[in-house]
Amino acid sequence: MSETPICPKCNYEYTYEDGIMYVCPDCNHEWATASVDGAEEFTVFDSHGNQLADGDTVVVTKDLKIKGTSSVVKQGTKVKNIRLVDSDHNIDCKITGIGPMKLKSEFVKKG
Repeated sequence: MSETPICPKCNYEYTYEDGIMYVCPDCNHEWATASVDGAEEFTVFDSHGNQLADGDTVVVTKDLKIKGTSSVVKQGTKVKNIRLVDSDHNIDCKITGIGPMKLKSEFVKKG
């Protein structure tokens, strides 16, 4: 029987492995199995396979509708000083004329 780590959020000891994630049944916290080994490697790639980093400049590769408005982020829009986050939208940024946005890395290329 393999040893599963304790939950880093609530310290519950009876966690389980679900695919590539560990899950705490007590608080429902999920974390990657790589983070347990101390080698947490969070990488984000653009639509062309280039690795992105905090502070990079990216270019939007297709028109993106902004949810809840009639505005659109046009293809070719340059976004400076991005911040990478570990969620379904990988990039936090500010777009000139629009404001704070969350973007998916699959719709940008490093520029």
